[in-house]
Amino acid sequence: MTDENDISDIAQPDLSEPLRRALGERYLTYALSTIMHRALPDARDGLKPVHRRILYAMRELRLSSTGGFRKSAKISGDVMGNYHPHGDAAIYDAMARLAQDFNVRYPLVDGQGNFGNIDGDNPAASRYTEARMTAVAEALLEGLTENAVDFRENYDGTLTEPVVLPAQFPNLLANGSSGIAVGMATNIPPHNIAELCDACIHLIKTPEARDDTLLKYVPGPDFPTGGVIVEPPESIAQAYRTGKGGFRLRCRWQVEDLGRGQWQIVVTEIPYQVQKSKLIEKIAELIQTKKIPILGDIRDESAEDVRMIIEPRSRSVDPDVLMGMLFRLCDLELRFSLNMNVLIDGLTPRVCSLKEVLQAFLDHRQEVLLRRSRHRLEKIDHRLEVLEGFIIAFLNLDRVIDIIRYDEDPKAALMAEDWGKEHPRALNEADYVPPQPSGDPSLTEVQAEAILNMRLRSLRRLEEMELLREQSALMEERAQLEDLLDSAELQWARIIEQLRETKKQFGKDWEGGARRTTFAEGAVIEEVPIEAMIDREPITVVCSQMGWVRAMTGHIDLTRELKFKDGDGPRFIFHAETTDRLLVFGSNGRFYTVSAANLPGGRGMGEPLRLMVDLPNEAEIVTILKHAPGRKLLVASSAGDGFVVSEEDVVAQTRSGKQVLNVRGEVRAAICKPVTGDAVAVVGENRKVLVFGLDELPEMGRGKGLRLQKYKDGGLSDATTFTQADGLSWLDPAGRTRTETDLAEWIGKRASAGRMAPRGFPRDNKFT
Repeated sequence: MTDENDISDIAQPDLSEPLRRALGERYLTYALSTIMHRALPDARDGLKPVHRRILYAMRELRLSSTGGFRKSAKISGDVMGNYHPHGDAAIYDAMARLAQDFNVRYPLVDGQGNFGNIDGDNPAASRYTEARMTAVAEALLEGLTENAVDFRENYDGTLTEPVVLPAQFPNLLANGSSGIAVGMATNIPPHNIAELCDACIHLIKTPEARDDTLLKYVPGPDFPTGGVIVEPPESIAQAYRTGKGGFRLRCRWQVEDLGRGQWQIVVTEIPYQVQKSKLIEKIAELIQTKKIPILGDIRDESAEDVRMIIEPRSRSVDPDVLMGMLFRLCDLELRFSLNMNVLIDGLTPRVCSLKEVLQAFLDHRQEVLLRRSRHRLEKIDHRLEVLEGFIIAFLNLDRVIDIIRYDEDPKAALMAEDWGKEHPRALNEADYVPPQPSGDPSLTEVQAEAILNMRLRSLRRLEEMELLREQSALMEERAQLEDLLDSAELQWARIIEQLRETKKQFGKDWEGGARRTTFAEGAVIEEVPIEAMIDREPITVVCSQMGWVRAMTGHIDLTRELKFKDGDGPRFIFHAETTDRLLVFGSNGRFYTVSAANLPGGRGMGEPLRLMVDLPNEAEIVTILKHAPGRKLLVASSAGDGFVVSEEDVVAQTRSGKQVLNVRGEVRAAICKPVTGDAVAVVGENRKVLVFGLDELPEMGRGKGLRLQKYKDGGLSDATTFTQADGLSWLDPAGRTRTETDLAEWIGKRASAGRMAPRGFPRDNKFT
């Protein structure tokens, strides 16, 4: 026998399990729920559960496209209470998106009130807006009452909801979808319904058709905001073939002539899902930061339609060059990614090709057709049964009246009567043909109940003829349905007929049915040098000791006395042009690039250079140079380490600069000079000079560098390059240039200590 303790062990299950397995099982459950019920659409009707429930709830509220509107709060409340037990705000947001014609190619909700706009403004609260279904939504729901799809219980088991909608057209591609699940995502652009219907018809007629062939009917997406697709056809074909790819989408623009050589660019369509207000803010920022010097102004003249005005800085600007720069730097061109990750049969997530998605829809339509046909067949059989009872009643009308009038249980008496013994009387002697007997002279319960519920006015003579005509028509329809159910060829023919009707209803003649997005060959945007967009004018760059920089107009006398702030004075002054780029070398070893055209004017004291680049407060400006492509620079630190670097490697693309010379601790960058000649001269704080060949110094892109000179104490004071045959020059204390050609005493190997500087060498230990 099992003792009491053993029984207790059996009754109490072991609730402990490894954490790894528990987390894995629970996370997998969460992931599956997210994938199937939130993020990925069903390939059959192209909807997620929340959208499907919104449409079904609106149908239950009888909000047809020709009926009245109801408050959005009522709709979202019914959806939340009956089918979707999540936040009403999330439900309303989903419903509002279905009403936005700039987000959905074929809106499923007809909104009345503020449902947001293309500028990115949010819809009004649900208590202020009203909605109803559109004709497109009704096309998705048609057939629900005819057992076209399965129903399941709602979350609390009190109601039922459809698992999927019948869907007259491939809504997955027509309206597109996007979502992020756990470990997977989907992003499908919208397409044109008429083109999709043509592709489906071709696929029915030619089941082995390839994806490339279907592109003759569906050349690409059709975005609700229009635009121009400039993706190469080969790339589009590859995207639809694999289910992954992307499309380059540009705004639609044109040049508007203002007369007298003046012109402006008018943008009438912007890319899909771009907020117009943020786009204008971005372009205004480009103007303010002078990243596109040839761009003058941007303003919004939009009303119902988009109308953005872009003005050039001068009439000599090339419009294509200007738009090319805008395409590169803002969302007037973007890349819309394609990832057709969908639920096949509502269960299996898979990345599908265009053909696979259309085939999934067609298989669903065939299933819907069969179910609706069987449902209609059941209705016809029931009606034929009732009609047969009515005909028997009309042929034996006097006996039926007697039974109903005098019998205590007329229903049982009608069913018990043998109606085969009665002789049929003529309804119309001229053209009446007696029906063939069914073989069963008694009435069924359904027939008896129908006879008892018959109205007296139905006993008129003409009604008898209508019954015969209805019976004949139903028998003919029943035969056609049986042929349809037995023949796959007839089924596909019926589906083709339905697709053609859908195309006619929502095709190019329907408001909003014509294709909006066009195709064009988009040339690759070549990066235009900023110098090519700036008027070339002479300037004089002035930078003070405290780092205030300005650009004086013209090439002024460099010895001219200039005004500075109190306690400040000149440090760098040189001639340049507005097309030049300036290289700023900081003591932190970073190079910063500043456009000379962006320097403040010379009327004031200028602006701090630290406001133009992200130069830390603790870092000092070592030098400022005009960028000369092809030139090399000698950079060195205070510790005496350095190397040669090409100027192409130090040009920075961002405000944060580019790290070139690595320094640590108290070591700082101290030298940056253009390389000339074949020798390097170095002088330390100990006034020892060393001369060695330039070939001993490596060319690097970034690093700490190699030791230039050896020191027992102190560090590097100055370094320069020169041509050894011409001798080493410096300024003596009197300001005269002195040249030493006999350098044998100071020539040595790199990283050696050197010898004391020659007599007359400057006390500041600087070559220049």
